[in-house]
Amino acid sequence: MVPSLPRMPGSGRGAQAPGDRYAGDVLANARKKPVLKEEPAEPGLVVEDVETGFVGAVVRTEKSGGMHLVVLEDRKGRPRSFPLGPGFWVDGVAVKLVAPRVGGPSAPVKPVNLRSASGSVAVTDHRARVARASRILVEGKHDAELVEKIWGHDLRIEGVVVVPLHGVDDLADAVADFGPGPGRRLGILVDHLVAGSKEWHEAAAVTRVKGARDHVMVVGHPFVDVWQAVRPQVIGVPAWPVVPRGLPWKEGVLEALGWPHEDQVDVAEGWQRILASVRNYADLEPDLLGRVEELIDFVTGDDADL
Repeated sequence: MVPSLPRMPGSGRGAQAPGDRYAGDVLANARKKPVLKEEPAEPGLVVEDVETGFVGAVVRTEKSGGMHLVVLEDRKGRPRSFPLGPGFWVDGVAVKLVAPRVGGPSAPVKPVNLRSASGSVAVTDHRARVARASRILVEGKHDAELVEKIWGHDLRIEGVVVVPLHGVDDLADAVADFGPGPGRRLGILVDHLVAGSKEWHEAAAVTRVKGARDHVMVVGHPFVDVWQAVRPQVIGVPAWPVVPRGLPWKEGVLEALGWPHEDQVDVAEGWQRILASVRNYADLEPDLLGRVEELIDFVTGDDADL
């Protein structure tokens, strides 16, 4: 409640001089509710419901039980209905959603239900949100590039940054330096996370870091390298080559495929050739798809922005 200003002597009712610019309640205008901009709920518009935090693209408006509703669909294709009116944000601005205009000149119809490379609903005409404090760490540059190619759209909508670790040695130290806690979640994707491996021991050490138990998730896939998470048929072979123990794995794979394999330049070019063959989530193994989705859900959870 805004307190009343103290009355000055002689300022009682009827004592004001005509045209006195200091007369009346000087805070009256400040207490007026701001007028919300009316935003037509056009298909494809990205909207956030203030009360629930649900973010989605407008699919349609409809009338049900005497109420006018807007149907939103989030990045996983989950629909949810809300009453039209105030209580929404668009690009960080509070708005009042209204039914789209009918008849007369209108903007071109925006595509609905287009799919991103990850299979989520592609959101159009949306500015990337400010990055969250929470992060996803991946083992290396190739992991980061593959995650970006498939989930980049989703990550920008959610404001999640992916950071390559360049190996998981001293993983616990990296987590401690990050300082996980409320509003600072950390999701970590590890290659070859199988019992007894070096990666497995590094991941186990993370559990002893302060704040990790509630605010860090470590997941992994069984592949020696993220290259193997690409379905081999994508590059025209029935299975990934088996490389004998003790030999450099990537160079061995490139040699078996008949590709250049002499140095790191060849390795980099080989990876780019593989990456260019990947079109969408269907070209990846389920063991990777599920783990990345888990991490995105974790770092964007209810308390991730506290």
